[in-house]
Amino acid sequence: MNSAPEDDDLTTIRVDQFLPHPPAKVWRALTEPELLAQWQMPGSENFRLEVGHRYALTAVPRPNTNFSGTVDVRVLAYERERMLSVRWADADPSRPAEWTITWTLEQEGRGTRLFLVHEGFDPDDPAQMMARKIMDGGWRSHVMRALGNALDRM
Repeated sequence: MNSAPEDDDLTTIRVDQFLPHPPAKVWRALTEPELLAQWQMPGSENFRLEVGHRYALTAVPRPNTNFSGTVDVRVLAYERERMLSVRWADADPSRPAEWTITWTLEQEGRGTRLFLVHEGFDPDDPAQMMARKIMDGGWRSHVMRALGNALDRM
């Protein structure tokens, strides 16, 4: 299932998840706005697969992690059915968090091995380390489960 957190690199979260769906189907769930809206934060319905495209995601503000509740997202790069990379930054410019989220898909048998790399955490910032802890658990449990459920419904 999910690999264990790599605690030796506090700047990055790495998740390795097998999904029993072909890469083309997983890619659709990662890049089609109406499918993204089924498993990702509100605002994902505004996603466009276009380098430079910007949109906003909303979530519950978390003062203990210095998170305002709104994430500005920018599409950085993609390789169709293979890789998608986006930048996440807090919408409040006084909050320094800025991360890169990269999804990589590899065919494995009849399914897909999905790798998530969430990088850019500051190990010297207690709020960012709290954010890392919360996001690490969220990616591994809630997000991967929601993505799997969305894929099962497709």
